[in-house]
Amino acid sequence: MSTTQSERLRELLEPLVASQGLDLEEIAVDSVGRKRVLRVVVDSDTGADLDQIADVSRALSARLDETDAMGEGEYTLEVGTPGAERLLTEHRHYLRATGRLVRFQLAEGGELVARILKVDDEGLDLEVPGVKGRKATTRRLGFPDVTRARVQVEFNRKDEKDMKEEEEA
Repeated sequence: MSTTQSERLRELLEPLVASQGLDLEEIAVDSVGRKRVLRVVVDSDTGADLDQIADVSRALSARLDETDAMGEGEYTLEVGTPGAERLLTEHRHYLRATGRLVRFQLAEGGELVARILKVDDEGLDLEVPGVKGRKATTRRLGFPDVTRARVQVEFNRKDEKDMKEEEEA
């Protein structure tokens, strides 16, 4: 997709997405054979439920039908949210990932897997899990020290409710 088409689509669609209380995270047009697919990724601080996605999808579809932003020919519109292992590229992504386990690629080389405890304008306060029975430690990481960050899926993480129940038992 050309930069100009991407910019035109973003200018056209972003206000509609914002009016639904969501952020426009990504736009991509892919060709699949003769068909084109417009993928729109939306999110918010509290996430987006199916009703919100359906509402924004209808609004975007109507707006695209009113314009020639997608040009001639058929296309499919797909609206969704970021995946479970989302890449963190904006400050708001880090805020939304507070409490989550993240794999960081470090500017100095190497990587670090840690839980985000707090986010501010300069960087992150992290909890680095202990290894082999050792206690977790905290670490400060500035945004310039991060070259890439991706949320990790946790299948057996205890949430705060589970931990409180164990303490009371």
